[in-house]
Amino acid sequence: MRYLPLLAVLCASAASAQTSVPGDPHAADPVGIVADPCPAHPKPADKAGWQMWNLHMMTRDYGQLCRYAAQNAALKEPVRVVFMGDSITDNWIGADATLFTGGLVDRGISGQTTPQMLVRFRRDVIDLHPQAVHIMAGTNDIAGNTGAATMETVQGNIASMAEMARAHGIKVILASIPPAAAFPWSPDKRPVPQIAAMNAWLRGYARANGFTYVDYHAALTTPAGGMKPGLASDGVHPTPAGYAVMRPLALAAIASSLGPRK
Repeated sequence: MRYLPLLAVLCASAASAQTSVPGDPHAADPVGIVADPCPAHPKPADKAGWQMWNLHMMTRDYGQLCRYAAQNAALKEPVRVVFMGDSITDNWIGADATLFTGGLVDRGISGQTTPQMLVRFRRDVIDLHPQAVHIMAGTNDIAGNTGAATMETVQGNIASMAEMARAHGIKVILASIPPAAAFPWSPDKRPVPQIAAMNAWLRGYARANGFTYVDYHAALTTPAGGMKPGLASDGVHPTPAGYAVMRPLALAAIASSLGPRK
């Protein structure tokens, strides 16, 4: 779930968006206000190529609005619920494709933090005119994927997404951060207490604002705060068995927000 650890390189590149990195295969990409800011760049298979692609994405499309641009434009049926999140949401459709039918759409992007989700929230949620949004975020903020932040900043990003949804008549479902005893891509972090603190805030914020709270953490966790055996591939990302535990909780939260599907 981690982007490049060299945030200094990222910041230096972002400071001069028109200055290309030597050997950058995407140097001719458009910058500024243009009609189509989303040239096609498939992910390279090799590590060096992927790192260059990833740096390019972070400096030219920080929120990754291009990721779902074509799919958003192609949507025909009314959208009932948008699932907004990081890789835990991004991977869900691959593990349980049947969930994302009948107006439920997956808009997770691997590695993203809450400020990146906030950047794309209008395009990937509001502009789809869903009845509800399911927001599951915070894992990568705790892991430090896009640098340092305070708990209040992360909470503010989530609150901003929820408030934007409410302002547009979209029901809000706030999901707990799933359990993790450690992050393989950020091994110095000890996330259990921060996940607990964030989930306590999410629960209280949802209650205070009349939002639905869905507690995946309680269903997936061990007493020590890690994932139960067999429910995650790396201690963080759910396996199909993990998603099978999450599915009925998600459907119950949707029913609580919107009523049973007609």
